[in-house]
Amino acid sequence: MKFYISAKGIKRFTISNGGGKGSAKDTSATAAGVPTVTTSSSRRISLRTVLPVVLVLGLVLPFIFVRVAILVLESATFCSSLECAGWRFFSGADTSLKLRDELTRALMEANDGSVDDNEGVGSFNELVKEMVLKQDLKAFAFRTKAMLLQMEHKVQRAKQQESVYWHLASHGVPQSLHCLCLKLAEEYAVNAIARSSLPPPEFASRLADPYLHHLVLLTDNVLAASVVVTSTSAIVEVKGLHQYDWSEEMNAGVKEMLETNHLIWKHYYDKVKNINYNNLNALRPSSLSLMNQLRIYIPELFPDLRKIVFLDDDVVVQRDISSLWDLDLNGKVSGSVFKSWCEDYCCPGSKYTNYLNFSHPLISSNFDDEQCGWLYGMNVFDLDAWRRTNITETYRKWLKLNLESETALWNPGVLPPALIAFDGQVHPIDPSMIVTDLGYRYRSEEISKESLEAASVIHFSGPAKPWLEIGFPEYRSLWSRYVNSSNKFIRRCRIIR
Repeated sequence: MKFYISAKGIKRFTISNGGGKGSAKDTSATAAGVPTVTTSSSRRISLRTVLPVVLVLGLVLPFIFVRVAILVLESATFCSSLECAGWRFFSGADTSLKLRDELTRALMEANDGSVDDNEGVGSFNELVKEMVLKQDLKAFAFRTKAMLLQMEHKVQRAKQQESVYWHLASHGVPQSLHCLCLKLAEEYAVNAIARSSLPPPEFASRLADPYLHHLVLLTDNVLAASVVVTSTSAIVEVKGLHQYDWSEEMNAGVKEMLETNHLIWKHYYDKVKNINYNNLNALRPSSLSLMNQLRIYIPELFPDLRKIVFLDDDVVVQRDISSLWDLDLNGKVSGSVFKSWCEDYCCPGSKYTNYLNFSHPLISSNFDDEQCGWLYGMNVFDLDAWRRTNITETYRKWLKLNLESETALWNPGVLPPALIAFDGQVHPIDPSMIVTDLGYRYRSEEISKESLEAASVIHFSGPAKPWLEIGFPEYRSLWSRYVNSSNKFIRRCRIIR
């Protein structure tokens, strides 16, 4: 094959194949564009035709390459033959749409259908292996649903077990506290000085002086009481229940209230035996604690007092709280903190609807579900105003109604019946005075160091009390600094480690 090219440029050329080695058959190209053809087997190709073809191929071939590569990868999973891959190549987007529609249909069938979670596979890897072998979208959807249900049930069981463990850990008596109670009881029995009355006789008159500031603490936890008293630096009167001179009417009322609470507790206990873990809070010892129930009888317990500040035994007073006694309650019985971050009706998680059952007509017809609930822990009580109301009788009445309604009127706890009894009789206290929820795992994480330091009172509300092993170390020091570590009984029982 020979080329003859004119120096003036090429407009056309002809390619000729010789008939054999050394063949003289050739093609020439001239500047005038008129070629001399010397063979009958020559083929002519126009340059104007070649260039567009090359350009088109340059654009199309990369696309074809990418498309083939994608199809090959997809076919490795969805196709097992070249015929399938070829069909996917020519059907293209229609296949993807069809696959999507089939998957959607399979998922909807699985969503509407019933499945046993025991049919689920144990892991995602097992699911993948099984689906690669079966290649059935419907089976994939049902298997996935069964696996997710299985995992959901495992999580629920784990949460229930955690609730039980926390319940046991938060309401058991630590060995150190048990030791302290025994040592103090022994000391009280053998030491006459330990049996002497508190306060000393020269301070006894102050206990009934209505112009002094009076704190009330009802508890059977001697260690917790010592911390509260130490943090307030108050003159202390320690008085046992047997030392109160109650009237027969009050004795009968307290006895009836305790019996009602015991029946309510028993009702919740039967529910828990049937694996209803939502009622664990109702089984707390505080639900049957006489001390918690007696707070509704404070005016009768302290007949000579006119105004008091009531503190729970799981609080610590960090700053001066004398302003509470000067608080004008505007004719209301109680001054309490409302867990609100703005104005009225702005208290997410602490509204009446979070404590009371508004699906019951007795509740929905008497109370406003959007009303904000107040908190126990630090409360001011005008005992004169209290004595002019029927709050105590209202409390006892609703306890009976709750029992008659099979405990359907409110969530378990001491606060819900108190919200009902004091409804309309509570004046708000500045919420910045107290920081609460130091005994809850998730809520305590949201409390800033600044708010802790600024608060007059901190409240270890929640199951993780600071004297328990499950108490949070980052907050325990705020409580333990008021424990008298030099006391011989504290040291012997290793209260502070």
